[in-house]
Amino acid sequence: MSLTRPFLLAFLGAAVAQAGAPPKSILQRGAYLVRVGGCNDCHTPLKMGAKGPEPDMTRMLSGHPEALKMPPAPQLPEGPWGWTGAATATAFAGPWGVSFAANLTPDKETGLGSWTEAQFLQMIRTGRHLGQGRPILPPMPVPSLHAATEADQKAIFAYLKSIPAVSNRVPAVVEPVASH
Repeated sequence: MSLTRPFLLAFLGAAVAQAGAPPKSILQRGAYLVRVGGCNDCHTPLKMGAKGPEPDMTRMLSGHPEALKMPPAPQLPEGPWGWTGAATATAFAGPWGVSFAANLTPDKETGLGSWTEAQFLQMIRTGRHLGQGRPILPPMPVPSLHAATEADQKAIFAYLKSIPAVSNRVPAVVEPVASH
C-alpha cells in the first residue's frame, strides 16, 4: 500500500501538469509555421560556420545578441538601396531607425515568457508591441502574420512558449536621426 500511494500521487501530479500543456499536434503545427514563416531567418543569430554563415541554434529565436553592440548604421547614398542589415541578420537600419530582432523564447525577463496569448494576438492584429506599444518595425512581416488564421497564430504562440528559454536582452529600438 505504501508504494502505491506515492506512485498514484506522482501519476496524478504529472497528469495535472500536462493538462495545461497544448496538444502535441498544436505544438507541431506551430513549429511548422515558425519554420516555413522564416522566423529563424531574423530571430536566430547567424554565426560563422565551416561553410559560411549559419544559424546559431544554441540561441534559437533569442533575437539580436545582447553582447553585440552595434556601431552607428552606415549612411546610404541616394539610390535604390533603402536599408542595411547586420551580419548576424538580427539588426536592421533604415528610415525607421534601427530595429533589432526580438527574443521570441519564453524567458520571463527578456523574451515572451510574461506575454499572454491575448497580448500576442493583439500584437499581430495591431502591429504594435504587446498590442499597444510602439509599432513593430521592419523587416518584421506583421501583414503576413495578420493573414494567418487565429488557430495558426495561437499555434505559433504555443510553440514559442514551449521552446527552451534563452536569457538575452535585446537592445531598444534606435530612433531615426532627424534630417534637416
